[in-house]
Amino acid sequence: MLSWIFERLASEFSGFNVFRYLTFRAICGVVTAMAICFLFGPSMIARLGRLQIGETIRSDGPPTHHSKGGTPTMGGVLMLISIVFSTLLWADLNNRFVWIALATCIGFGIIGWFDDWRKLGRNDTRGIGARNKFFWQSLIGLAAGVILFLTAQGVVETQLIVPLFKEVALNIGFGFVILTWFVVVGFSNAVNLTDGLDGLAIMPSVLVAGGLGVFAYLTGHSIFAEYLGIPYVSGAGEVLVFCAALAGAGLGFLWFNTYPAQVFMGDIGALAIGASLGIVAVIVRQEIVLLVMGGLFVIETISVVLQVLSFKFFGRRIFKMAPLHHHFELKGWPEPRVIVRFWIVSLILVLVGLATLKVR
Repeated sequence: MLSWIFERLASEFSGFNVFRYLTFRAICGVVTAMAICFLFGPSMIARLGRLQIGETIRSDGPPTHHSKGGTPTMGGVLMLISIVFSTLLWADLNNRFVWIALATCIGFGIIGWFDDWRKLGRNDTRGIGARNKFFWQSLIGLAAGVILFLTAQGVVETQLIVPLFKEVALNIGFGFVILTWFVVVGFSNAVNLTDGLDGLAIMPSVLVAGGLGVFAYLTGHSIFAEYLGIPYVSGAGEVLVFCAALAGAGLGFLWFNTYPAQVFMGDIGALAIGASLGIVAVIVRQEIVLLVMGGLFVIETISVVLQVLSFKFFGRRIFKMAPLHHHFELKGWPEPRVIVRFWIVSLILVLVGLATLKVR
């Protein structure tokens, strides 16, 4: 929105030229999203408390979590508002990738909102049910994949790029739609599973969003893309503003979500953030790198799958409790120690993902 205004002002006043730079608008997006969270966070938390929109704690969860019952939840709505407003304010709204990313984020946020609301109404943890949730997630994930496939302006936009190898790009045809569905829905649920401790999911999400923002900027720049041996996708650079808004909103929310949390993001935040990371990775053609940078989310998800399969087929549990962060809690690690150590692991994985830009 503002980019359109400043574009015209720049033709008359040279001082407005700075707003033409993508990196400057990305910085503005971070600051704007953070400012919204800081300004409206306290009043939103207070309102959630007055409406008694509190978290329902699983009876079979770690004993230390029982005291968190009633903590305001659905705080993810603040992040969604921050992300959407900041992106609309600073991104080029003629860019199709920006709208696809926003639509995916909002769509999964709506699913999360219904799920959270049903949990509150029923006072249990089932929400709208796993099947209904998966159906709507799949519908939006497939729609995003189809739109990207049909609007692709070159074969590179639908190829599977293999990191570490400059010349390895697999033509998967309509399989691109299935890949998009898998990445978007998979990461949406992976972030949701990880969101079990105060601040545990949001900081890694911020780090991954930052890493994907770097890829978006370089992928949308023909000279940098050619130099680094990564695919050039025209227009993908504008997604940097969306990633910046996501990172800014995440940092702003972390101010209130850090241990001991004043508010939880709920499914409305976790599902939307995870899907946003997934769709950005698809747009910049770095699905495999996302598995590395978001490795913490992948490990948490795998721990749940292994736990379920082990108990179902062998009657034994591999971990004391799944997801993995609960296992370490029950081993005696204090919650802040689990959180910070998982953050450190996430930071290392994001750096490894970024290193693939040069190791080719």
